[in-house]
Parts: sequence; structure tokens; C-alpha cells
Amino acid sequence: MLQGRAEEVRAVEALLAEARSGAGGVLVIRGEPGMGKSALLDHAARAAAGAGVLRGAGVETEVELPFAALHLLLRPALDRLDALPAPQAAALRGVFGLAPVAGTDRFLVGLAALTLLSELAEERPLLVLVDDAQWLDRASAEALAFASRRLRSEGVTLLIAARDDRDAFPATGLPELRLGGLPRDDAERLLSDGLPAHLREQVLKEADGNPLALIELSRAACEGEWELGGTLPLTHRLQEAFTGQIHRLPEPARRLLAVAAAEDTGALGTVLAAAGALGIPADALEPAERAGLVTVTGGVVRFRHPLLRSAAYQGALSSQRRAIHRALAGSVSADRRAWHLALAATGPDEHIAGALERSAEQAGARLGYAAMATAYERAAYLSTDQGRMARRLAAAAGAAGEAGQSGRAADLSERAAQLTGDPVTLARLAEITSTAELDQGSPRRAASVLIDGAAPIAGTDPRSAARMLAAASRNAWVGGDTALIAEASRLLDRLGLPPEDGLAALTRGLAHIHGGDLESGYPLLDGFLRHASPADVEGQLTLTHPVFVAGRLDLARDLSTSLAARCRAEGRIRLLPFVLDQLAYSRLMTGRHRDARDSAAEALQIALDTGQAHPTTGLRGMLAWLAAVEGDEERCRAMAEEGVRFALARGSWPVDLLATWALAMLDLTQGRDQAALDRLQMRPRGSSHFSLRVVVDEVEAAVRLGTPERVLEPLALFRRWAELSGEAWAGALVARCHGLIHDSEEHFTRALDLHRLAEQPYEQARTHLAYGEWLRRRRRKAEARPHLRHARESFERLDARPWADRAAAELRAAGEAPPTRRRADRGAALTAQELQVVRLAATGATNRDIAAHLLLSPRTVGQHLYKAFPKLGVVSRTELARLELDRL
Repeated sequence: MLQGRAEEVRAVEALLAEARSGAGGVLVIRGEPGMGKSALLDHAARAAAGAGVLRGAGVETEVELPFAALHLLLRPALDRLDALPAPQAAALRGVFGLAPVAGTDRFLVGLAALTLLSELAEERPLLVLVDDAQWLDRASAEALAFASRRLRSEGVTLLIAARDDRDAFPATGLPELRLGGLPRDDAERLLSDGLPAHLREQVLKEADGNPLALIELSRAACEGEWELGGTLPLTHRLQEAFTGQIHRLPEPARRLLAVAAAEDTGALGTVLAAAGALGIPADALEPAERAGLVTVTGGVVRFRHPLLRSAAYQGALSSQRRAIHRALAGSVSADRRAWHLALAATGPDEHIAGALERSAEQAGARLGYAAMATAYERAAYLSTDQGRMARRLAAAAGAAGEAGQSGRAADLSERAAQLTGDPVTLARLAEITSTAELDQGSPRRAASVLIDGAAPIAGTDPRSAARMLAAASRNAWVGGDTALIAEASRLLDRLGLPPEDGLAALTRGLAHIHGGDLESGYPLLDGFLRHASPADVEGQLTLTHPVFVAGRLDLARDLSTSLAARCRAEGRIRLLPFVLDQLAYSRLMTGRHRDARDSAAEALQIALDTGQAHPTTGLRGMLAWLAAVEGDEERCRAMAEEGVRFALARGSWPVDLLATWALAMLDLTQGRDQAALDRLQMRPRGSSHFSLRVVVDEVEAAVRLGTPERVLEPLALFRRWAELSGEAWAGALVARCHGLIHDSEEHFTRALDLHRLAEQPYEQARTHLAYGEWLRRRRRKAEARPHLRHARESFERLDARPWADRAAAELRAAGEAPPTRRRADRGAALTAQELQVVRLAATGATNRDIAAHLLLSPRTVGQHLYKAFPKLGVVSRTELARLELDRL
């Protein structure tokens, strides 16, 4: 048993027990250096009787080598790669340098790691231990974090030890165990027996319960190498204690330890080769081995503790460290040679800068974008002229953006922009900065940056300028800034693109619509959509915004469905939150509420797993709206208030619109009509589908309050939009609004006729409810009952409980008692993921196929099926295929 760590040991052993029962689990163990994180991992390895064990660690000097740590961890399992789905196997081979990388999404590597771990756990439970995670290269850290969030039913226990630093291993949403100092009784047991009594209290005070400090400081005190009353932080104290142990070694041993500390792999051959170049004898390492400072096993030099390694390196003079790196550069591969030469450089050096640039490209080819950014940035500062420095900083900014480091990308772009006046480079930097600003939730700033970047290239590259202005107009609309929309439109008009140019038509159309000129904008937008048929993912992505602006919900749903399938098949995980967001919204608007909730929930989880903060707020707003319709006030408020806070902080009003609409819908379903109307009328006005759809609920609240005059202006705009769009569903909603305002049966029947042309079960049910209420109030109860019955049944299928209750109350008032018990739905007990799994299984897809599609492990898929079959009353996949799963 570890001294003073009984609770921590129980937590680890509980996870091991779960793995033996087939479950999966992860635990991030945090603590200051010396708190016993590694010892806890060692205990887990000893306690994992009968389990397979994989062990890896971050190495401080490997932090810029993409996927180095993941390769080290998974190397014993690479003979299983053929068991993975082909795209995942190709992803791992590519990033490990075993095959070329072909357009792989970096998050696909994390999914591949999950599948590989699951494959290893098929035969027996698997324990995966990762030490010093604060020094994992960013690519490995991202892959492990992605995989760990999906450990559910794999029989895999993943223990990750990291320092308690703010920028250490990213563990948002993962369970954590923090190691504090030992209680005094346990601390005293770790003190050296020979420690004089007068020093015991001082050591106990300085160590503050840190096990390593208790051992090393008491040892230093016993040997007379520790000064009392110091004020250094504990980590520095420990490093001083290790420095004292190193200083007792002969000078050649100290120099050889410094070489070993500087060599990232610890490869003995490399260390001795560099040492030989420096005139250090090969046997100089022996005193350090005898002192227990390092061990040499399997041809690798390993330090007893990372702080000891740091002490060995920092103990050398800066001139000595530069000489060491020059010597190592002659003993390693070309990629690592560039880094050693960079660390040895004392000023600008174009030869080294060029080598680092090649290293950056190699890192990018292996999806190591964070390392790519670092290599380009270092190359920039070794550049011999300003032009090359600007170009390399711009490349570093682009790589940082690809790595999801928005703040870093913006900072690098700003520094590069200060060094160049080249319009093409400045335009590229504007796009990078704009993306970073949007990622950080500043759409107005993103729009402004794009407009400024497009202006200088308007004469030389009008199509690129138009593309930037289209994005600027969209971002300005997201930020609710009509002045920026108008500015983008004016600049576009000066580009002189021909009227038949599709990009020009799209940009002008969106600018007109976002600026309120529907009559000019919709013909342009309609023309673009009629002729646009891009085959590639990037081209299809450009359609997602305009199809929603135009209200083409069926096209939006088909496009989003196709894009989601392609992103899954091609492993484009980073795009999935955006695409699934669009799919969820199209499903919500067409009345497929359960499917919408499932898509939004999946998108939200992937966005969180991949560190994409911006889409999470809109997704929460959508889930809040669905919760309001279902009558779940607590869940609605929790989801919506996050979106409101985000919008207020960053000026992203459509996100605020969705959250506000959710809260207003909650008020409407709870009979708080005044609150609903006030909330909706406080929103910024807009002239596209996104903002005008809200008018329907605004009208209902105003009519119920007896103040229809308050909504005549927004309804008139909605009517203009509906007529220009020509969409039947929009015409149906406008007709229902006029039926409510004008007490007009003709408008209600017109609405129902239009609903038959465009399936929208939720909106159709609301129209039946409104018409049924209208008929009942006129004592036409027999005519009202079919409409109220249709509404109640539809709302129950949609799980829209408040609306179903209202329809049932109206039906009773019309003289018909509805059934007291709702019809049982076999699919109601399924979780969102279970439903996705059984639908795919019913098509004949294997567990492995389903896992790749849903970003899960095959074992998790099997567990979902195991739980879903009894809920559906089936025992085989054949029986699944007979169920109408699309109706669940």
C-alpha cells in the first residue's frame, strides 16, 4: 500500500474492477511534482492482475514532435492495425510515419486509437498508463483526450498522470483525482532515519506533505547540502536537491548527464555518439548509474525523476548546452537535427531556418499542426530578412489555426502583418485572423478583418476578394451589424464581377437579404441555388448558409444529411459539429424532433471533445428549444442561459436569438404570454428565415394577450419573405398567423392546405390546434374534435407534452374525453445513441461499421445493442429490420 494514499488507491482499483467487468473508464491524476503520481501508476500496474498493460509518457524535449508520445504508447499494438477500419488504420500509419498521410482529419487519429485499444481489450482487460502528460506533444494529447471521452464499454482503464499546471494535459469533462500533501503521520514515516531532530520540523514544513520532497530534502539535509529558511518554491527546492546530487559526480559524468538530458529519445547510441564528439568518455555514465540517478535498460538512458533530468540540463552552462545540441545534431535524423541546430543557434541563420521550415512541413504532413506552427515560428525568428520572417510567421499562423489554437493564430497573424505590405499575404492573414476571431466568438471583428483584407486585392484577385466579402457578410449578419453588411456589399459592387458569376450572385444576394432588401436579394439567391451543384465537401459547405437563408428546409436537410455521411466516411471529424448542427436544425424545422435532439446532442459532444467552443452555444440553444417544447423547464433554462451569456459577451445575436426563442417558447407553453412576447420583441430584427421564423410564436403570444397590433410590422416582413421564397411551409405559417390575427377561418383552411404540401408535423399540429380552438369557441364542437384529436396525437408522438396537454384540455371542452394513458412507444425507452445504433444495425451494418460511423468503439456498439434489444422486444438484427425505426 502506498504511504498515505489509501483513498487514491481505492479509486484506481475500482476502475480496474470495472474494466474486468467489461466497462471502460478514465482518470486524470493531477498533482505537483513529487506528489506520487508515478507511484500510483506503478501500483495500478501491479494491481492489474491478468490485464494487458500499455505504458507511455510525455518527454519534455519531444513536445514538438507530433504523435511521438502516442506512437510510443501504441507501438506494442501496431501489429493489430489491420483489424481497424481502413480509414482509421491509414490515419495511424500516416501519423506514425509508416505510410503517407492522405487528407486525414487529426481527430480521426483519436478515434483510431480508441478502436485499437478496444481491439486489444477483446481478449483481456487493458490498463493504459500515461505519465508526465504535461509533456505530451499536442497531437498525442488531443488524440488521447478524444479517445478517453469515448471509453464506455471497452474493458479499458486509462490512467493519465499530469502536473497540476493550468496548461497541462487538457482534461475538460474527464474525471480527475488531485493528489494533495500527505498527513503529518504519513509524512514523518518518509523522513530519513538519520535526519537530526532539529531538522525534522524544517523538512516537514518545507516539504508540505510532498512525498518526493520529504525523501530528497531529508537526504540533502542529512548530507549537509540544504540551507534552512529558504524561500524558493518547492519545485525549485527539489531541483536544487537533485543538483546537489549531480554536483557530487565527477565532471565527465555531469557533462554526460547533460547530453542525456538534452537527447529527447534517451537512445544510448545517440547519447554516446554526441558525447564522443565532445570528448567525453563512454564510461563517464557509470558514476551516475551507481548513484541511482539514471538507469540504462534496453539501450535507453532513463532519469530517476523528470526534475533530475531538468537539473542535469539546467546545471550546464549555456555555452555547454549549445555545444551539446550541435553534437547531437550530428547524431540524429534530419527532422530532429533541425531542432538541435535551432537550440544551438545564437542569431539569425538561414540554413537552420530552412531546415526548420522543412521540419514544419513534415509535421504538417503528419497532422502535427501545433508542432508545425512552432517550427515555422522558430524558423521565422532565425530568418535573415524581414520578408522571409513575415512569410514564415504567416505559415505559423495558418498552422496554429488548423491546430485549433485560435488565440495563437491571431497573435502570429498580427505579428506577420506588421512585417509585410504584400496585399496577397495580408489577405491570407486576414482570413486566418477572421477564423480565429469567429472561433473565439467575435463575428463582428471577424467581418471587419475580412473586409479590410479584401480591399487591397479587389483589383488583382476579385474572386478571392468576393469570397472574403461573402464570408464577411455572413459574419456581420451573425454579429447583427448591418453597417458592416452594407460596407461588404458596396465593396463587392466595385469588384466588377459579371452578373452571371455564381459567387458574385451569392454574395450580392446574401448582402441584400441581410441588409433588408428582400426583393433584390432573393432572385439572386434563388438563381445561385438553382444552378449550384458542387460535388466536393468544401463546395457543399458553402451552400449550407444560403439554403437556410432561403428557407429551403428539404434541401437543407438533404444537403446536411449527405454532408454528415461524407464527413463520417472520410473521417472529417472536425467538421461534424457544424454539419450536424445544420442537420439538427433542418430536422427541428421539419418536425423530426427526436432526430434533431439526437443530432444536436452528438454535435455538442463532438464539439466539446474537439475543443470547438463556438458551435456549442448554438447547439445548447437548440436543445433548450426542444426541452421547452417537451415541457422540461429545468433543462431548457440550463441550456439556454449559457447561450445568452455567450451572446452578450461576444455580440453573436443569432445564438442569442435561438436561446431567447427557447426561453420564450418555455413561457408560451407555460401560459406566460406576456413574458414570451416581451422576450421575443426585445430581439434584434432580421430578414432571413432564422429571425423571421420566430414571428409565428410572437404572433400567438400577442393574440392571446389581445394586442395583435404589436406584431403587424414583423408579420408583414415575414409575409414578404414567404412570398419571395415560395416555400409552402412558410406560406402555411403566415396563413395561420393571419387566421389568429383576423379571426379568419379562410386563413386556417388555407394553412392546412399548404401544410399538406410540406411535411412539418409539429407546425401542422399547432395549426390544427389553433383551428380546433377557433371552431370550439364558436360552438362548432363536432367540427373541432377531429382537428384537436389530430393535434393531440401528433404532439404526443413528438413528446411535446405541454402542447399535448393543451390539445387534450380543448378536446375535453369540445365534448370528447381523450384516452387517459398515452400509447406506449417501444422506442421511447431508447437513449439517443441506442436509437442511432439500432437504426444502423437494421441496415445490415456490422458493429465495426457502426462504430466508425458514430465515432465509438465496436464494443460500445455491442453494449448499446445488448441494452436496446429487450427495450424493443427483439432478439436479433433480422427482427430489427422489420421494425419501422424511422418512426421511433
